[in-house]
Amino acid sequence: MRRTIELSEQEATLRQLLLDVSAYIGTLDGHSRPQLRFTGGWVRDKLLGVGSKDIDIAIDSMTGYKFGLFMKQYLEQPDMQAKYPKSVKLSKIEANPEKSKHLETTTGHIMGLDIDLVNLRKETYTKDSRTPQMEFGTPEDDALRRDATVNAMFYNLDKSEIEDFTGRGFQDMERGVIKTPLSPYQTFKDDPLRVLRAIRFASRLGYSIDVEDERAMSDSGIWEEFKLKITRERVGIEVTKMLQGPNPRLALHLIDRLGLYNTIFTIPGSEPCHPAMALSLWHKAYDQLQAFVDATAEGPGTQNAMTIIKSILLGKPEDGYRMWLLCAFVPWARSARPAAKKPGRTAPTSAKLAAQEGIKADNHSAKLIDDAASHLEGIIQVRRAVTGDGSMSTNPLKRKQDKVSRQEQGLSIREWGPDWRCSVMYAILTEIAESTPEQHHKLREAYAHWLSTLKDFDLLESYQLKPLVDGRKLAKDFETKNGPWVGKALSLIIAWQLDNPDNLDPEAAISETRENITCLIQDESRSPPNNAKGNGNSHEGKKKNKENKEKK
Repeated sequence: MRRTIELSEQEATLRQLLLDVSAYIGTLDGHSRPQLRFTGGWVRDKLLGVGSKDIDIAIDSMTGYKFGLFMKQYLEQPDMQAKYPKSVKLSKIEANPEKSKHLETTTGHIMGLDIDLVNLRKETYTKDSRTPQMEFGTPEDDALRRDATVNAMFYNLDKSEIEDFTGRGFQDMERGVIKTPLSPYQTFKDDPLRVLRAIRFASRLGYSIDVEDERAMSDSGIWEEFKLKITRERVGIEVTKMLQGPNPRLALHLIDRLGLYNTIFTIPGSEPCHPAMALSLWHKAYDQLQAFVDATAEGPGTQNAMTIIKSILLGKPEDGYRMWLLCAFVPWARSARPAAKKPGRTAPTSAKLAAQEGIKADNHSAKLIDDAASHLEGIIQVRRAVTGDGSMSTNPLKRKQDKVSRQEQGLSIREWGPDWRCSVMYAILTEIAESTPEQHHKLREAYAHWLSTLKDFDLLESYQLKPLVDGRKLAKDFETKNGPWVGKALSLIIAWQLDNPDNLDPEAAISETRENITCLIQDESRSPPNNAKGNGNSHEGKKKNKENKEKK
């Protein structure tokens, strides 16, 4: 592994600017020349040969905000305009512990690089908070307070060399190990969020976690501190970064192996709710999803069950994160839906509640999970109806397509909505988790068969299908007024279109469905209006409400 850093042209120019500002400060009365270092993740990534546009800059004798003011003052000098770019934007960022910003800093955008100016510091933690008390510190203090040795190395701008004050940074990078600079138990107890950060960095870098650190991470005392000190919003931020990273499977595996699932993906409260599925089964789901991601065709023009499923369900770049998010909630798939709080309402699934409360998932993500859990049984039933014994042929002419009609399958896709692919993947992963390894091949073949049938039927985008006629034309054609019947009639039109995909004639659609639409109109005309049932909106209803008030 390399032990030196070669700066890019942008980084070299930034280094010189910072050194010039430091020298300028040293010429001012009452000020000594500050010493500057690039810190943390930038150093790690440069040693790994990975480019980084984000640079944290540590200052030994003043706050980042004060250094930023001097930088602005320096750059405003007339002779600096030709030497350095004019487009230097600096702004003060207030301390925000909930976003892991424990100290005010100055951020800026310079020459295409995002910088963060902050002083070297020493941190002291109190018993009940992960927000530390801070004071100016030495480079060693600043290195030892960090969450991992590989994130604790500095690049000294004056000496153009790497400093490893923990004495383990290089060693742990060479070993591929995430290790806390100080005692792991105390480090995680002070700030339990570091447990999730350790998992995130391990999955991002493909590293293992030190054995002593793993023991501390699994300690029940740490997780009691976690419940007291860490907000669910912060949990969600770390989980999102894990699942959007390069190795989400490793992140889920570490959470699983360390026994942390019920602390992270949970419905918290005085009596926390846990998923119905045995967590010993979950690994089969995330291992299967990784296998789909890695699947490749055996040769040109050939496909197998794995590649068929991948091509249809994982076709877009954004699909990856969403599938991994769903995979995290597979253990909740069979959990009972809680009772609705109000009569006539449908309560969200337990999986959605775990997402909303456990990781504070945004509305779109929560709906994605809720839809997948809600449609689970319906998807499995349709798949079984189409595939029967699950046998698959790659020849479209040999597939058994007569068990479930094109219309029935298309209407199912429309019911499951635009994210139906995510819901189907959730069903696959759930069935895989619940089955034995000997059954996995047959399940994959069955789903590939069904998905291939949907593709042959040109139904993959059927949720976008628009009716050939609109409500106005129907009302005019049937010489009646618009009403609730219109929505039902348009559904009949859509069903006809799914049965007759090659016929785009609106008149044919109306003609073929006329009898059924006429029945809808007649049924509606015979039914009393909703407001005629004494519900308070009709004349009679209002009269009764008035009489009741007078009696009171």
